[in-house]
Amino acid sequence: MTMKGPTIEDILGIADSYGFPLEEEEAGVYQRAIEQALSSYAFLETLPESKPPVKYPRDAGRKPRTRENPLGAIAWMCDIQGALSGKLFGKTLAIKDNASVFGMPLLNGSRLMEGYIPDTDASVVTRILDAGGRIVAKSVCDSFCFAATGHTPDSGPVRNPIDPSRLAGGSSGGSAALVGSGFCDMALGGDQGGSIRIPASWCGLVGLKPTYGLVPYTGVFPIEPTLDHAGPIAKTVADCALLLEVLQGKDGLDFRQSVCPDSLPSYARRLGDFPSPLRVGIVKEGFGWEVSEQEVDKSVRRVLERAASSRIQIEEVSIPLHRQGIHFWNGVGIEGTFLTMVRDEGLGHGHLGYYDSHLANFYGVARRQRGFDYSPTIRMVVLLGHFMRTAHAGRYYAKAQNLRGLLKDAYDEALTSCHVLAMPTTPMRAYSVQEFDTAKTLDFGLRPLLNTAPFDLTGHPAISIPAGRTDGLPVGLMLVAKSFDELTLFQAANALEGTFSSL
Repeated sequence: MTMKGPTIEDILGIADSYGFPLEEEEAGVYQRAIEQALSSYAFLETLPESKPPVKYPRDAGRKPRTRENPLGAIAWMCDIQGALSGKLFGKTLAIKDNASVFGMPLLNGSRLMEGYIPDTDASVVTRILDAGGRIVAKSVCDSFCFAATGHTPDSGPVRNPIDPSRLAGGSSGGSAALVGSGFCDMALGGDQGGSIRIPASWCGLVGLKPTYGLVPYTGVFPIEPTLDHAGPIAKTVADCALLLEVLQGKDGLDFRQSVCPDSLPSYARRLGDFPSPLRVGIVKEGFGWEVSEQEVDKSVRRVLERAASSRIQIEEVSIPLHRQGIHFWNGVGIEGTFLTMVRDEGLGHGHLGYYDSHLANFYGVARRQRGFDYSPTIRMVVLLGHFMRTAHAGRYYAKAQNLRGLLKDAYDEALTSCHVLAMPTTPMRAYSVQEFDTAKTLDFGLRPLLNTAPFDLTGHPAISIPAGRTDGLPVGLMLVAKSFDELTLFQAANALEGTFSSL
């Protein structure tokens, strides 16, 4: 295969854009050198590429019929049975539509991805099937997973199973809606700013963002590699713990997992062994945001105070830096998302592990040809991310990355006297299904993540559990534990879940 190289005009334009203008004669010298180098790329094209194996047969699946999809939560119907035994045998699951399932469309909430069919299974998909799970759907997510509401999918809003006049939350809204409606037992979500915990909160479910690096992200469409998390959504803490047991551990392909311990505990059988007394620290700064609904704050405080006993000690703690967490997250999340998910075709560079060249090739072409299909939130990422990179040469991204340790230290200090920290998952209950213009999308789209986003930055495990309802709408309580201490987090969540059910 002969590869076409740049023209003289291309070379002159590239050089000028990087501040070293060339004369045409010198550009010709570079052109000849480039043509020689391209022979290496042509050689690479002749070689077969190593890809993760696809272990379980399946048919092509199909689009849902309208009557089968009343909540707008199903992206694709399928039926893939894994092993005939295992921890998940007999369980049905939905896979968020940002994760690769071989042979089935991956839209990632956007018509821009129409026509893309993954040629591998994500590591988490293989693990679910190895454990005997049965995958029955891919679930709708917000456009490129960059919204917290469930209103930005190009297929239409994802409706809340508790009240279909409300949104399910995002970006894993489809996963939450399908579990909440009883369509499936469990679901896989993704979380960069709260996208598992927010829909779990709004739909009255349990959703866990694991410790950064605990669950492999291989085969899932990345947003920002230092913020990427995948994790479970389920009806109960026990089911959430069971699914995490299957998902967790190194896959040998994801560089994010360099921090993951080799030995990991089981959770589901040890849920009742919580520390006694269990010390729960109510984070003062997690309440009373400008956008907070008083009913939410009151409900969370009320259920925690009522849960207090000789075995569960409730106390208030102050972490002033929590209120600044969203600024740290913006410093990393906006520019980092632009660099990884847009400029670098979802690949990133400079790390060891698996690179999905099939995805990069499709998406790289699609985004250049159909950028008009980007949602307002992604357009904002492109505009601000490009501006910050051009005007400030990466300074603020680097500074935010270097300062994220301050935020982590603040939470770790509070966790020296408490087993878990507690606050509302979201400051508000589920939004109404409504028309969102660009201004409203940008204003409302990321409001729900004020409490959740900081923990994507610090990597702490965080779980949302139901904390009652106000006016019929669910309220979520978020608990946070030390890194890689999911066992204590699940035990605390299980203890409170049992207490709340008796209130």
